[in-house]
This record gives sequence, structure tokens and C-alpha cells, in this order.
Amino acid sequence: MNRERFEFSTAGRIIFGLGTLKEAGEIARSFGRTAFVVTSKGVERARPLLEVLNKAGLSYTLFCVRGEPTLDDVTAAVQQVKEWGADMVIGFGGGSPIDTAKAVAAMVSNPGDILDYLEVIGHGKLLTKQPIPCIAIPTTAGTGAEVTKNSVLLSEIHKIKVSLRHTMLLPRVAIVDPELTYDLPPDVTARTGCDALTQLIEAYVSSKANPMTDALCEEGLRRVGWSLKRAVKNGRDFQARYDMALASMLSGIALANAGLGVVHGLAGPVGGFTRLPHGSICAALLSLAMEVNISLLRARGDNEGTLRKYRKIAELLTGKPDANLELGVEWVRQLVEDCGLGKLDSPLLTGEAIRRLASQALQSSSTKSNPVPLGEAELVEILTRAVA
Repeated sequence: MNRERFEFSTAGRIIFGLGTLKEAGEIARSFGRTAFVVTSKGVERARPLLEVLNKAGLSYTLFCVRGEPTLDDVTAAVQQVKEWGADMVIGFGGGSPIDTAKAVAAMVSNPGDILDYLEVIGHGKLLTKQPIPCIAIPTTAGTGAEVTKNSVLLSEIHKIKVSLRHTMLLPRVAIVDPELTYDLPPDVTARTGCDALTQLIEAYVSSKANPMTDALCEEGLRRVGWSLKRAVKNGRDFQARYDMALASMLSGIALANAGLGVVHGLAGPVGGFTRLPHGSICAALLSLAMEVNISLLRARGDNEGTLRKYRKIAELLTGKPDANLELGVEWVRQLVEDCGLGKLDSPLLTGEAIRRLASQALQSSSTKSNPVPLGEAELVEILTRAVA
């Protein structure tokens, strides 16, 4: 019998359900009267939230993140928060504004430069002071950033995406309203959905998985298997949107407690170097990484029962109790194709660049929790096969 020790943490409070955005005003008032709102597309995109804040009598200022959040974005936002004296930070949007909001809330309270606290390119210091309150409200169904303890940020100088990571980064409140995803276009639905799928699979087979994260991943995988293609095909399939919002949140809780794997280990360096969308990178790498992991687990002996988990993944995604490992991999490959995604298309991904990116990925905490240890050669193989 396995008697492993594990810890489990998530956002201080999670509110999930249709129409829950309307509760944001009252929740925000419990933290103060002034809010620093981080979004990605300005006033028009944030209007549903701003109307709720206006009704609650809160003052606010907007900060817009254009594309992947950078270290300079965080530094500029922190300065604005300090000058304005905001009581809280609200992240409204996809992973980029929410990750920015979490980092800003932390750096307002903690001394020094953000590089002091970053993994890989920084000093990796731990946060020591509690961030100011952060409320996370996702409008996509993919990253699960509303319930994770890290912020993924781009260093434009180093051309790499790295994490600020600490349990203190978990938002005080996560409000997940599936209605906010109804108008997402098919391409965004596909990319973010493939990110959620990747997170569920990688957290499920991670070397740090535990019984609680396993249960969350199984529920999330079952819902993705039924709903992702439906949501891409018809954004007004309300049940599919509900299921994807829930699956995304579950993936975030799972990865925050079990870690990820080689797909996300590679996605950071590749995304920082090529600026390709994160979800597209995950989609291109996922089935290939599954193949490599399964092959090595078979060759080295699967003492932890991970191959049984890959069979369970195949069963949950296909809905077939007798699905084998190969069917699971093929289902993922076909899903990516059906969603209009595929190979990594960038002229920057040459042989030399691929080797350098693989070397960087070996340092990632995600790669280190892959279910089977991988060397640079395996990472080069995965990335080379993923390039168009």
C-alpha cells in the first residue's frame, strides 16, 4: 500500500458557476475600495467586470497586457499600484493578465527586483511577505491560472519564459464563470483547450502526482474528452463551455500540486524564443511526448504503474473501457488535427536552436517531474518531430 506524504493547496476561495461574475463586486469590497484591474484588451473586453465594480461603488484603474506578460510589464504595473495605492489586484482575462496580476500583487509587497525571485534566469529567492489581495477571473478555458501558484513571465532579454513560483501567489479568490467564454473564437478555444488537456495529462502521470490530483485529473480528462471538440465547433454549446471551464480549473489545481512534464518543460523556452502561442506549442508536442514517455516506461520497467495511468487516459478520452495506450496517443493526435492545430511553424527552429532549447528545458521544474527521466537526446527528438 502506498503511504506517500503530500501537500495540497489552492486558491483561498473558489466560486464556480454560471453568472458568478456578478459576485465580484461584493467580494472586492471585502478587500477595500480601490482595484487595479489587469486585462488584455482594454475597457471593452473588461466592461462586464467594470460594470460590476461600478455597481459596488469601487474605484479602479486599468492596466493592459499585450500578448505574453513580460518582466517589464510587471515592473511597470507594480510602480502604478504603489503610486495609486490600490487595495487589491484583479486579473481579468486569459493566463497572461491573470499571471501578471498575481506577480504584481506579490511584488507590491516584497522588496527587491523581480529577477531576485525568478527560476532559471534569476536568483530563485522565496517570497517572504504576503501579497496584497488578488482576485482572478478567467475568460478563457485553458491555463487554470486562477488556481495556480506561479506566474509565467517572458524575459525579452533572455528570450525565455520563466516562472515566479510560491504558494503565496495563489489568488485569494478565483471566480470562474463559464459564460465569459461563450464568445471565444474557435482558434482561441482550441489553443486554450489543448493547454488544459496537456496540463491534465501531465499532472496525472507526473512523478509528484497524488491521490487528490489523480481524482481531479480523471474528472477533467473525462470532460475534455466529451467537450473540447464540441466547444471548438460550436461556441454556443453551453454544456461544452461549462465542462471546459471546469476542466481548465481542475487542470490548474492539479498542476499546482503535482507539477507537469516535458511538454511544459519545452514550452517555456520554445515560446520565449519563437513567440508562438503557448497552447499551439502544447498541442504540437503532446502526442509526441506521450509516445516517448510510453516507450521509455516500457523499456525501463514501469514500477510506479504509470503505464496503467496512460491506459486510463485513453479510456477517459475515448470513452472506451478497452482503449489501449496507442489509441490514447492517436486520439490526442487526431484531436489536435481536428482543432486546426499541428506542427510548430517557425523558421527559428533550426537544428542548433532545437538543441539549445532542449538544454534549457532540462532545467525546468516541469521536465524534472516528468514520469520518466529524460535526457537532452529525447527532448531534441520530441522537438524535432514537432517542427513543420
